[in-house]
Amino acid sequence: MGGLVGGGKPDTSAAEESLRLQREETARARKAAEEEKRTLAEQMSASQRARRIGGKRMLLAQRVTPETGLDEEEQKKMLGTKA
Repeated sequence: MGGLVGGGKPDTSAAEESLRLQREETARARKAAEEEKRTLAEQMSASQRARRIGGKRMLLAQRVTPETGLDEEEQKKMLGTKA
């Protein structure tokens, strides 16, 4: 009976647009969550690797700043050569 008066199908374009936007938002959220999970896994892996392998390299990293680098005397001490 509804076809006699108004005829045709109801307009669902607004609902379809809303559904499309919701799917896009869900996809963005999923991608962001995967990126965060990957970043956290990389940080944990790097932390574990540093604990296993760190050794003298970590001590050197704490002692030397990137701006100043090593003095010639420190470099000779590290390489074991005489001054």
